[in-house]
Amino acid sequence: MKAYQELSTEELLALKQELEKEFEDVKGKGLKLDMSRGKPAKAQLDLSNGMMDVLNSSSDMVCEAGVDCRNYGVLDGIPEARKLLADMSEVPEKNILIYGNSSLSIMFDTVARSMTQGVMGSTPWSKLDKVKFLCPVPGYDRHFAVTEYFGIEMVNVPMLPTGPDMDIVEKLVAEDESIKGIWCVPKYQNPMGISFSDETVRRFANLKPAAKDFRIFWDNAYSIHHLYEDDQDVILELLTECEKAGNPDMVYKFISTSKVSFPGSGIAALAASEANLEEAKKYMFYQTIGHDKLNQLRHVRFFKNLDGMREHMKKHADILRPKFEAVLNVLEEELGGLGIGSWSRPKGGYFISFDAMEGCAKDIVAKAKEAGLVMTGAGATFPYGKDPKDSNIRIAPSFPTPEELAVAAQIFVLSVKLVSVNKLLEG
Repeated sequence: MKAYQELSTEELLALKQELEKEFEDVKGKGLKLDMSRGKPAKAQLDLSNGMMDVLNSSSDMVCEAGVDCRNYGVLDGIPEARKLLADMSEVPEKNILIYGNSSLSIMFDTVARSMTQGVMGSTPWSKLDKVKFLCPVPGYDRHFAVTEYFGIEMVNVPMLPTGPDMDIVEKLVAEDESIKGIWCVPKYQNPMGISFSDETVRRFANLKPAAKDFRIFWDNAYSIHHLYEDDQDVILELLTECEKAGNPDMVYKFISTSKVSFPGSGIAALAASEANLEEAKKYMFYQTIGHDKLNQLRHVRFFKNLDGMREHMKKHADILRPKFEAVLNVLEEELGGLGIGSWSRPKGGYFISFDAMEGCAKDIVAKAKEAGLVMTGAGATFPYGKDPKDSNIRIAPSFPTPEELAVAAQIFVLSVKLVSVNKLLEG
């Protein structure tokens, strides 16, 4: 079929009538489908059920440090858990600090600490007239929510196929001392699925910020979350690059097992320079006597090492890959060549990024909901929920069953077609 933009008004009206009939038929089925968040499906959660059996009432609960994991102690995490997450983070064990179940809570804590205590002797951010963060867009809504909560002004930076537009990043951080950080998901980025190029990582490491308390918030959420065993993205390790560039303190790396084991009961870590970790530990000292060491022990005994984790992730990929391919096939078959949308083809992570015609995203999400499909809110991938072009939609294929996904993808493309036709007729 021709691109919609090439159709006459008569052809568009005829198409609209046909699509509306199709839409009413789907709507009449009373479906309830959800593609709103990157939640693992039940089949993925089942992969880690064995973790519930590695500790029982007769188990040895003593870690390598000789500490009983049922008791107080070991503030920075048991050694074997530190080793496991250090390997996952591609850093030495001395550069890792274990927290609780969520990397998002570490990010929140890190911003909160910077607000109240400052960064390495600098003025606390809460005492400054203006604090800004750079936000590559489209990006992760939870990152933007954290900075918005603390009243930090967010500045959009466009994402390119190689990562954030580094010409803009370099210029802004060099000129503006009020810019204190940047959010990044460097591998299989949420929602675009791209991975930062070597040049982008090196340019990050060599930034010359006006603010000495500037930090790169490097959320390596999908470090081992590949879809294909024979086609995986590899990114440079930023902490090493920062050390080479003479900027060892400029990065905070965040990681967790949230989509490796159980999202509500994983373990999370901060990887950073020893100076940054010392500061974080001082804060943690007042916050807790120690995080859940039994959970740390459970993870180590279940996965054993990074190779065990990688083997486990292949099982996740076997569940996720057909889902991603099913959605991508429907998008290609139904929308390819129509000129009303473009989309990413990720090799890992949890999302497909879809760009509709300008001014259509909100209407598409609303139309899909009308037919029983809940999606991430349009605008969520931008600070303050405001997509300037109203075009980006995040598709999350992980949670629905394959059968549900086939129906959900059809509802989505039907919504895209209908809203696009209406937009062109208004035009």
